[in-house]
Amino acid sequence: MKKLIVVMAMTILGACSSSDDGEEAVDNTLLAGIQMGASTGNVAESMAALETSLNANDAITIVAQIDHQANASNVGEELRPTRVTMFGNPRLGTPLMQINQLAGLDLPQKMFAWTDENGQSNVAYNSAAYLSGRHDLGEAQTTLDTIDGALASLATAASGQEFTPAVVSAPTSGEGIIVVPSENDMDTTYSNLRAAIDTAEPLIIVAELDHSLNASNVDLTLLPTRLIVFGNPNLGTPLMQSGQSIGIDLPQKMLVYEDADGQVSVAYNDPAYLAKRHGITDQQTVIDTITQALNGLATGATTAQ
Repeated sequence: MKKLIVVMAMTILGACSSSDDGEEAVDNTLLAGIQMGASTGNVAESMAALETSLNANDAITIVAQIDHQANASNVGEELRPTRVTMFGNPRLGTPLMQINQLAGLDLPQKMFAWTDENGQSNVAYNSAAYLSGRHDLGEAQTTLDTIDGALASLATAASGQEFTPAVVSAPTSGEGIIVVPSENDMDTTYSNLRAAIDTAEPLIIVAELDHSLNASNVDLTLLPTRLIVFGNPNLGTPLMQSGQSIGIDLPQKMLVYEDADGQVSVAYNDPAYLAKRHGITDQQTVIDTITQALNGLATGATTAQ
């Protein structure tokens, strides 16, 4: 039986703000919206340091820790050390989703660590500018600045040295997001989606998040918004072998949400967008397979029976 190496935990992003008010030029060598830097330790040491820092803050919840290298090994493939940790803070994430529920597709936050072809270990995360550009969150700049500062502090802890964010390019509004309106209600749509993923043998559910419930737990309100995270190392590994940084966008995610007009929709990342974001040009067959699979899941969940 195939298995996905993931550690589930319940332990959350402290509120610290960025102190860098200076002007910097955009570094176009960086992947769109991604902050990255070298680590003084290896991947395992970096992620252990991150976990320690996260656990020290009662505001932060560790959602999942995924070892892409171990998952690759489980399907007979090789991959350099590659790990991602998912974590979040509803007090910071909920205000973003109150503006645009689609922000829930990029929440909770992720910290990514990997060893590159030169043997150098690195850490990376999606910047607040990425969230803001993709989901039109400019009116939440104070919250975004807080998130950016907190992420930089966590990256410093993980890398073992001062992490200095660069000014990075950001996606345009809605870039790379596929939205499929549902003919079903919220509960039916989510149940259909979960059942389809659960019964598809190559797929493994990594995590499920009820963003609305998490919001209510910190005395905030949010329209129905749920996320399901799932993976298939047989398809994800070849992508990471071609462009290791795509590990920050894996496993796959699907967001099910109901807007203020009562319309339920399923949203997910376009695999072609992810391939472009990470410069992957030699895996079109895999990208096409993933695209068809995600389309099938979304269509099955949203079509009335």
